Amino acid sequence: MTGTALFPLTPETRRQEVRRRREQALSLSLSHPLPEHRGNGEEASFSSYSKGLPHNARGEVEPNAFEKLHHALRTGRPSDFENIPLGAPGGRRLTNPQAGLAYELEGADAQAVTLAPAPRFDSPQTTAEMIELYWMALLRDVPFVDFDRHADVAAAARELEKHREHLGRLPPGVTLTPRTVFRGSTVGAMMGPPISQFLLREIPYGSLRMAQLQQTVVPGGDYLTDFCTWLAIQEGNSPAQEPAFDRTRRYIRDMRDMAHYVHRDTLYQAYLNAALILLSQQEQAVGAGNPYRRSRNQEGFGTLGSPHILSLVSEVATRALKAVWFQKWFVHRRLRPEEFGGRVEVLRLGLARYPVHPALLSSEALQRILSRFGSSLLPQVFPEGCPTHPAYGAGHATVAGACVTVLKAWFDGGQPLRGPVQMANAQGDALIDYTGADAGQLTLGGELDKLAANMALGRNMAGVHWRTDYSESLRLGEQIALRVLQEQSILYNEPLAFTVKTFDGKTVKVRAGALLVD
Repeated sequence: MTGTALFPLTPETRRQEVRRRREQALSLSLSHPLPEHRGNGEEASFSSYSKGLPHNARGEVEPNAFEKLHHALRTGRPSDFENIPLGAPGGRRLTNPQAGLAYELEGADAQAVTLAPAPRFDSPQTTAEMIELYWMALLRDVPFVDFDRHADVAAAARELEKHREHLGRLPPGVTLTPRTVFRGSTVGAMMGPPISQFLLREIPYGSLRMAQLQQTVVPGGDYLTDFCTWLAIQEGNSPAQEPAFDRTRRYIRDMRDMAHYVHRDTLYQAYLNAALILLSQQEQAVGAGNPYRRSRNQEGFGTLGSPHILSLVSEVATRALKAVWFQKWFVHRRLRPEEFGGRVEVLRLGLARYPVHPALLSSEALQRILSRFGSSLLPQVFPEGCPTHPAYGAGHATVAGACVTVLKAWFDGGQPLRGPVQMANAQGDALIDYTGADAGQLTLGGELDKLAANMALGRNMAGVHWRTDYSESLRLGEQIALRVLQEQSILYNEPLAFTVKTFDGKTVKVRAGALLVD
């Protein structure tokens, strides 16, 4: 019988089964009610994203260019996007505004999920977040290992604790201290060292073993701190200088290192690395819902094996980007922190009036920024400042939420973290043992949540995103990933059940096309 096809379905029953499963997956997609997309009600040009367009001498967008951008977003016509004028022809172009109009054959379409309205320009949330960003800029070169004994970190924690209720989804009961300041919005992100073990441990990459010693930039490289340079960059001009690189490769030791990592990364890179690390301990790490964990005579490969999860992190990443791009361009158009810093500076100079909250103007963080840099502008780690697309939601954060969700579905997040818990020393040239009291309480899921926080908040540490860009976008990515897993769970022959501990602490089971919340 060699060469004879052995298949449990006849051609006709196979066609019926294909139709049944595809229709079931499609009906899942269509069964979700389409959300109402709501902005925060602000459409004033000073409070909306406009980088890359023509601006006046105060850094305010030219009305005609602003209207042409809005016209293209209203019509969706490719020709109208081509008619949006740039502030610096031949300079930086707008980043992919049409991506949010794409549709998907798997998971949610880009327009089928949504974000809550972004905080308004004059809100307590924006005020608290800008104070945090000023402190991040001031403390970029303080090694994480020194946070507990650094007076300026303690000052930042004290001021931010006064605003903690407006700092977006911090875990209940957490007080901001030098140990917890600038961390993520989940319990796992608050435990252990500030940097996830998945950004420090050796990566098994086939026959290679890669130490995570990063290219870094030299301390003190802060950009866009004078108004002329800031205005040129708002117009879309390319930066006049490049960052100075450190000749020594280092483990991530401070906020500047973290910011540089997320300047150069490919968006799902950290999660691919985390998957490779976890797959090297597969028997211990794989989740109980994977049928091959308990199979006597089979193991997964193309389905429910290592090739599957390694491709899945990239699958959900591209879907996450399209969804958040719709939110960025077509719903919220939130201005970037560097643009907000320009408004604060123009107000300080008496050139225009903007509704900046008095608590920001009187903050210790802003006074220290003025003393060090001579302006209210938010110092940037990247010479070009922020990207040429709006702030909310955040691409890195949405991808983090999606990729970490599929990793938590695949691997047993409740398992204790194996091996020594480490962090970089002050120089970043070696790893040292972490001696905190919670070292023995770290779990795989908690470290994956921390990885998501590191990758998203690294962009805040660079000065290009707000805290709510992280905290809300993380959950948008989670929705995207759960919808993909929900549809995929229909399509395999093997009986499977993915279990995910969400960023809000709920337990979700994905089984046979159903999402079950405990």
